[in-house]
Amino acid sequence: MPEKNGAESVGEARRRSEVDRERLQMLSERQRRKRLGAAIGKQRLHAQEEIDRLSSLLSIPEQTREGSQAIYREAWENDLIHGRSIEKILAASIYMACRTHNVPRTLDEIENATKVGRKDIIKTCKLLAKRLGVRLAPSSPLEYVSRFCAKLNLEKHVEERAREIINEALEKDITSGRGPTGIAASAIYIAAILCDDRKTQKDVAEATGVTEVTLRVRYKELARELGIKAE
Repeated sequence: MPEKNGAESVGEARRRSEVDRERLQMLSERQRRKRLGAAIGKQRLHAQEEIDRLSSLLSIPEQTREGSQAIYREAWENDLIHGRSIEKILAASIYMACRTHNVPRTLDEIENATKVGRKDIIKTCKLLAKRLGVRLAPSSPLEYVSRFCAKLNLEKHVEERAREIINEALEKDITSGRGPTGIAASAIYIAAILCDDRKTQKDVAEATGVTEVTLRVRYKELARELGIKAE
């Protein structure tokens, strides 16, 4: 009998030990999840605050800001953040939202605001678009005209003339393969000359984020193809 009782005591001790071990594992896992949840919450809050800051810096409308947050949230939920730079995901989310909501912001503007290189923004945009099933339509040069003209303090009739030039270029399909900001900048430069409200190539380049070299090449190309004298 003593031996039997001793065996039962050992068995009970083992069971209690297993129960205690399982309880400790459960507590440890619960604490781990709690810490992970807190870390995730802080990270998402930081991302939301950063989108708010960048949206204010870029003068992005409320709807577009919310669109940026939605894209970032989808990227998070689809596990696209892990192993990638949050700054790149944020920059891409903002640029994609601007494109989706037809809010003209150039890659240079996004780059200057986020400190993320334009190549990284483009690469991350392609990744997010593919994985999230988002279709980004090519931006049109017309989207940038009003904003660029405002930066250059150009009159309304110059803006209208620039739009006419761009529309004619689009109809003749001479903008294919060219960056929309370069076409917009070139059309504005030509329109300013035609409307006797000249701006230097340096001024136009700085206002539009296009290099002076690109501006010269594009405006000469537009003028030649459209038969416009702009010297």
